[in-house]
Amino acid sequence: MRKLRSHGLWTRVRLLISTLGLLVLSLAAAQQAPNPLIEQLKGPNADQRAKAASELGKKGESSAVPALAAALNDPSAKVRREVVVALAEIRGSESLDGLITASRDTDPQVRVVAVDALSGYYLGRAPNLGFITSLKHTTEKNADENVRIDPGVAVDPKVIAALQVALEDTRSIEAARHAAKGLGVLMAKSAVPALVKAAHSPDEELAREALNSLGKIKDPSAGPQLVDLLQSPNKAVKQNAALTVGILRTPNAASKLQPLAQDDPDKKTRRSAFEGLAYTGDPISYELFIRTLGEKDKTYRAYAAQGLGRIGNKRAMPELEKALSSETDGGTRLAEEFALTVLGESRMSELVAGLGSSNWESALAYLIELGRQPQMAAQLPSYLHNKDADIRQRLCAVLMYVGDASSVAPLEQASKDSNNAVAAQALRALRAVHARTSSTT
Repeated sequence: MRKLRSHGLWTRVRLLISTLGLLVLSLAAAQQAPNPLIEQLKGPNADQRAKAASELGKKGESSAVPALAAALNDPSAKVRREVVVALAEIRGSESLDGLITASRDTDPQVRVVAVDALSGYYLGRAPNLGFITSLKHTTEKNADENVRIDPGVAVDPKVIAALQVALEDTRSIEAARHAAKGLGVLMAKSAVPALVKAAHSPDEELAREALNSLGKIKDPSAGPQLVDLLQSPNKAVKQNAALTVGILRTPNAASKLQPLAQDDPDKKTRRSAFEGLAYTGDPISYELFIRTLGEKDKTYRAYAAQGLGRIGNKRAMPELEKALSSETDGGTRLAEEFALTVLGESRMSELVAGLGSSNWESALAYLIELGRQPQMAAQLPSYLHNKDADIRQRLCAVLMYVGDASSVAPLEQASKDSNNAVAAQALRALRAVHARTSSTT
């Protein structure tokens, strides 16, 4: 009896071993089996190769990167464009070398797609071939104007170097324009000299992209090298330059901006120069700003209030309070509340409430600017308990830029918020705060 039971046990063991062996062999065979999409990537039909590249990108498998990188030598530009998008969609660090190689491609459109992919890598965005078009500015702000990487995101220096090469690419002005924009998105301070040079380009779009990027990076050393553009014969470049030298708080720029703001024959140039003046916070514009608080145009009233706040002269407080008491425009009220807060009369609650309004972008910018002062930043986490989820989310965005070690605990609590958007933004803010505080210790 015992022998029979023993024989049955060994039979089951042998069967199990055999089954496991077959499973291992099956898995090994599956691993060794060629990926049909990779095989199609080498096929004779260009359309099929392009489709295979697209499908590999959608699958997002890093194991496909070597085959995709090899396909960057494909004779078809259409295939190479799809390969670039596929590498961008996979978003592994191993994709970067291929994207850098593609940024030097012989085809201008491949270079443009690769340049966009390099900056998009750090934003979690892949280029869309259906929307790769010429960059065209308008005099109004556009949706992408303030797009940039989160604070604390480390960018590989070889990516910055590749974009600088593209910026100076004489074969394709379109790639250079996209590179100028990308360097701003990546906050590439090392590229400031190259961007200053590009801002003086005879190509209007390249010059304007470079100026916009310099305004994002905010390296004040660039300002004095841009003042000459206030005399540019190109109106659009002059307007961008007026705003950028103001954002950079360029020394003595106000003396050149003020005549433009008052006397230039072009209305848009006058407005851009006045906005630039508001950023400079130069005392020479004090009286002009005081007078403009009563202007009919709400935009000018808002700029005047901002300028008075940045000048920092408390003599302006009665005029600002008077203007605020009769102001009916929400955006202008936020500007006046910002100015009063800068001057010592805190309107922080009103500015935080503005995060839930249609003027939330202005409120966000004001709170970030105020939050650069530690005593102001310390007040912000207390508002994270607001009932409005939009306010909580946008306040986390403010703290992403200005939060310090004291913001960590409130942000950790916010990362558990029942609203997914709030929780996600709190996690982004935490990463930025941790990066910022670790670099200063």
